Amino acid sequence: MALIALAADKGSPGVTTAAVALSAVWPRRTLLAEADPAGGDLVYRGSASNGGPLNPNTGMLSIAATARRGLAPDQLWDHAQTLAGGLDVLVGLGSSEQSAGLAGQWPLLGRAFAALGDSPHAPADVIADCGRIGGDGPALELFAHASLVLLVARTQPEGIARVRDRALALSARLHGSQRGAMQLATPLLGVLLVADPKDSAKVAKQVNDMLVASHAGVRVMGTLAYDPQGAEQLAGRRRGRLDKSLLVRSARKITFDLHQQYGAAWTGPTGPTSHGGSHAAPTGHGIHGAPGSHGGPAGPPGPAQGVAR
Repeated sequence: MALIALAADKGSPGVTTAAVALSAVWPRRTLLAEADPAGGDLVYRGSASNGGPLNPNTGMLSIAATARRGLAPDQLWDHAQTLAGGLDVLVGLGSSEQSAGLAGQWPLLGRAFAALGDSPHAPADVIADCGRIGGDGPALELFAHASLVLLVARTQPEGIARVRDRALALSARLHGSQRGAMQLATPLLGVLLVADPKDSAKVAKQVNDMLVASHAGVRVMGTLAYDPQGAEQLAGRRRGRLDKSLLVRSARKITFDLHQQYGAAWTGPTGPTSHGGSHAAPTGHGIHGAPGSHGGPAGPPGPAQGVAR
């Protein structure tokens, strides 16, 4: 199993929305980790499986205290909470000031995330929402332990230029002399585009050609639909069949393509899944079943609202 890290270079392209959507349709058991040093959002927008509020002190904040004495992969479950709908999550820090408690612990956390798939008791893939990253942020220390790092970007020219430059910097830092040889480099670096479904294939090809020409050792791994209505459903603010939304359909395709191409490298115990089996629709498996939403999960605001990290 694998650690999949999602991040953005700048702005709010929808990292949290992407992480929630991919976690909801991931074909194996998943632990969604809000690993953004600036703080998380789900504790304010989700509810626990018992209908009550999530505990902001159980998650990355409580791990900060535990990790000082070491951190075994199975200990992650001691800090996880189950959201309404069944998704397991490590809620994020309350603020950037609290990240001081994890100073020096990010490599340890990365190793625990990556090793959770080999747990004999409760194996799971970890999808980590790392928020916005800079040139030397602490979340970068997770990347060395990831199987895949996805840089989330919109399709505006300035956003593409920034993600290209960030990919070059990350590739040089993580791969060194292996840069440009994606099949040899670990972690694998990729770009996840948030694009209008009507022209996503054309835009993805153009962006991929540009990335290949830059010799950054990175390419477009998929396109997540820019779907304001689907994002509203994911946030629990709109009724409808979330499993039929363009957002979820595109997330399902991304997970299918990733496992078709790289799943053999992410070997490990399959274990039970809390998301309805391979490529199942996420109906009833999300952040919070919004009233009247046919079991659709809710989560952080989607890309259309400009507030998802």
